[in-house]
Amino acid sequence: MVLTHANVVGNLVPIETEIKKYLKYERLVHPIRFLNLLPLSHVFGQFLGMFLPPLLGGTVVFENTFNPREVMATIRRERVSVLVAVPRMIESLKQKIERDLEDAGGREKFATRYAKAANQHFLRRWWTFRDVRRQFGWKFWAMISGGAALDRETEEFWHRLGYAVIQGYGLTETTSLVSLNHPFHTSRGSIGKVLPGREIKLAEGGEILVRGSGVASGYWNGRELQPVARTEDEGWYRTGDLGALDEQGNLFFKGRKKEVIVTPAGMNIYPEDLEAALRGQNEVRDCAVVGLERGGNAEPCAVLILRDREMGGASVEEIVRRANETLAEYQRMRVWFVWPDDDFPRSSTQKPRRNAIRDVVEAALAGRATAADAGVRSTRPLAELLTRITGRTGQNLTPDANLESSLGLSSLERVELLGALEDRYQIDLSETNFETMFANAATVGDLEKLLLGGSVGSRQSFVVGKPFERPTTDDPRLTGFPAFHYPRWTLFWPTTWLRLASQYLLARPAMFLLARPQVIGRENLRGVRGPLLVISNHISDVDFSFVQAALPARIRHKLAIATRGEALELLRSPGPDRGWFGRIYDRVQWTLGVALLNLFPLPRQAGFRKSFAYAGEAVDRGYSVLVFPEGKHTQDGSLSSFRSGVGLLANNLRIPVLPMRIDGLFELKKAGKRFAAPGTIRVRIGKPMQFAPEADPEEIARALQKEVEKL
Repeated sequence: MVLTHANVVGNLVPIETEIKKYLKYERLVHPIRFLNLLPLSHVFGQFLGMFLPPLLGGTVVFENTFNPREVMATIRRERVSVLVAVPRMIESLKQKIERDLEDAGGREKFATRYAKAANQHFLRRWWTFRDVRRQFGWKFWAMISGGAALDRETEEFWHRLGYAVIQGYGLTETTSLVSLNHPFHTSRGSIGKVLPGREIKLAEGGEILVRGSGVASGYWNGRELQPVARTEDEGWYRTGDLGALDEQGNLFFKGRKKEVIVTPAGMNIYPEDLEAALRGQNEVRDCAVVGLERGGNAEPCAVLILRDREMGGASVEEIVRRANETLAEYQRMRVWFVWPDDDFPRSSTQKPRRNAIRDVVEAALAGRATAADAGVRSTRPLAELLTRITGRTGQNLTPDANLESSLGLSSLERVELLGALEDRYQIDLSETNFETMFANAATVGDLEKLLLGGSVGSRQSFVVGKPFERPTTDDPRLTGFPAFHYPRWTLFWPTTWLRLASQYLLARPAMFLLARPQVIGRENLRGVRGPLLVISNHISDVDFSFVQAALPARIRHKLAIATRGEALELLRSPGPDRGWFGRIYDRVQWTLGVALLNLFPLPRQAGFRKSFAYAGEAVDRGYSVLVFPEGKHTQDGSLSSFRSGVGLLANNLRIPVLPMRIDGLFELKKAGKRFAAPGTIRVRIGKPMQFAPEADPEEIARALQKEVEKL
């Protein structure tokens, strides 16, 4: 596709003209921050990620996850004003809110507030749902949906909560935008009014035709420039999309022309209308409507992904019957199919690939093939992800295949698999204690049971597609895995000032009074500003003090220290066996530790992904991170094997790794001495090491261990 500078400017000028009317109000919320979740390979993603924000003096934040919890955390942390995403992401955030309400037992109360808010003023709705606004942050106010049409129910949900939902319409051939909803005058269900500088009209059959400055000059096909397809000689571009216009000029999307189902009676059926009726049934998690060939015409078939995979045929028939009652006679579905996987095959913009879905349905209904035979993924939800992560082929992924001995699934690959599952299904598995259960799974079958609602042991765990089901809290397998806390306030003023004061008034004087260490290798840090991933051998609880003493002030002043998560959390949340005085004492210790030492938990078993995320956030704010890769104190003075997690952390953070080594302290500890002559303890600083992004985490851990041993 050839998009010229004139095409891009033609799209920006009318928006810039409208923006100028409101720039005087922008100073009240400056800077406007956009969180862009659209791929930059997509023209709409480029438009909202690079072209539009400078017109507002805005900031753009990019995120590479589809996990709703992480997206919400980014919105709150970065004080995002506007989310730019595909409809499926916006739907996932809605489901996240609903899951949280169900967990807290507030679903009925929320439903009452939701019903009352239908006719409330914007400001009243803004206050009514202040609990939701706290989760996103008070600066967040709008969502821009692109890449596909947003369903009416989701749009109404966010509007009812007081958020602006802005939809637009465009194609790559039109340099993204053709129509756009005004942020302050939205027409719900509409994809906006046509922008100045272009025209639209509806051809016979409802196809949207476009002409104007945004239409591309042609397609690029090898070395030849092919003209854009036009109708007659009028310069109109056929979009292949179907639409409708109301009296106010609002455009409504009706689907793709090639996806319209023409019945034997000659009636046109738009799949989107039928899908909206199906989504109105509580038992349906997702759906698609495809046309099945019937003597040169077609009939609609409902393809359903159910919340309860065990639902019988009679129940599914009842779901379709209820949906049909809301449709006209000619729209009603008489054929239905339960999709065998937990999600549809999708494009890069998360649209269901209808052709692939139709092929599977036709083959299955004809009894000729399974979903796997028809060219899409295996019906086993883990097969694709395990194959990609381990490199093992499908025949090795039998239910009794052991994750460690048969597949060689390391702890690092378990982390990768968890992240892949979250992005694949756009869910937060940590909400369900799945991560803890996952740590106990031994075979492929165990993992499949966890995903599909089975059990590993005695209790049901998690069901993809059942967003409100949770494991019981008395499950013995969940004991010993606390919910770790990561207080962000330790990274900001005034805590940072208190920490500096305690270092120079207490910690450093005590260090130089009790054991003035000799520092060797500080010249290796000349010109190094940070952030760094600092690693060191682990001898005692005061190791961090010697590391801090050896580092230059520019790094020492902004250092976050990883410590054993389980021990730190016991101070934060003491057990019931502790008396009230003991609980207060433990909580004070925790508060002083995280505030004055900048400690954060690094769990040994479950929950370490959140720890990595917190470390990444600290690095983004200019902090270096100190980790002791051995994970425990040395027992004989020698260096223990480095845990492979340090390699994964180095891969995630993508910052230089600084090896350090403390010598002489073990001998003092063994002798029971509390004082040491100056220079008895030596702290050696190595040269910062950088690893390639594709480096194997296990290899990184081994390389770092060798480097510390050399010191």
